[in-house]
Amino acid sequence: MSSNQQNQGQEQERAPSPTNQSTNKHENGDTSTSQSDQDDWKQRPPYQIHRSSDSFPAVWNGKCHCGKTRYQLSRDKPLAAKYCHCTTCQRLHGSPFQWAAIFHKTDINFTHGHHDLAWYDPSECTTRHKLPCKVSCAYCRTPIMDEGRNMILLFPTLIEGINTKEGREAFKPECHMFYSRRVVDLKDGVPKWDGINEESKRMDEDGNIIEDEHTKEGGEHEQKRQKT
Repeated sequence: MSSNQQNQGQEQERAPSPTNQSTNKHENGDTSTSQSDQDDWKQRPPYQIHRSSDSFPAVWNGKCHCGKTRYQLSRDKPLAAKYCHCTTCQRLHGSPFQWAAIFHKTDINFTHGHHDLAWYDPSECTTRHKLPCKVSCAYCRTPIMDEGRNMILLFPTLIEGINTKEGREAFKPECHMFYSRRVVDLKDGVPKWDGINEESKRMDEDGNIIEDEHTKEGGEHEQKRQKT
C-alpha cells in the first residue's frame, strides 16, 4: 500500500470534530459567531469535563456503539423516564419509539470523545449547536442524547448494566407520550397519553381516548343545553 493510500485510509477512519461544525454554520449562512463563541460550549454543562480533583460520584457508565464516546452519570436514577412515539423520534432513531431518561446537565461527565460529538437541529434541519438539539457520536453516529435548554434526555440502552434488575428498575418508564402516533401497540400497563404527558388526553391500552369526568360533564351539559 502506498503512503497516499495509507493517509487516505487514516482520514476515513478519523471521526469529524466539532471544529468542522463551524464550516456547517457558515454553510447555513451564519457567519457572525467567533471561534471563541463556537468553543464556549466546551466550558458549560453537559460538556464541561470534571477532572479527577472534582467531586463527581460516578453511579452509571454509558458509551456509544464504537466506544469513542463515553460518559458517567452521578445520579442513581433519572428525574423521569418516558417512551416517546412522535414521528420525529421514530425517524431520527429508526425505531418505533424513543426511550428517554431525563437528567440535569450537571449529572453527566464525558470521559472520552466529547470533542467529537455531532449536533443536529431537527427544527431547522441544520448541524448547528442550537438548542434543543440532537447529539450523537460523530464517528459511529450513535444517538447520545437530546440536549434541551435546561435538561438532557439520555437513552438508557447505552447504559452499562441496563439489562440488570437494578438497571431496569432505575430507568423504568413512567408513561408513553404521543401514543396516538404509534406504529406498534404496547399493552404494557404503562400510562399512555395522546401527546405530552399531563398536557394532553389519556389513552387506554387500545389507543382510545379516555373520557375523564370533566370532559364527560361538559358533554352532558352541552346535550342538555341543545335539548332546551
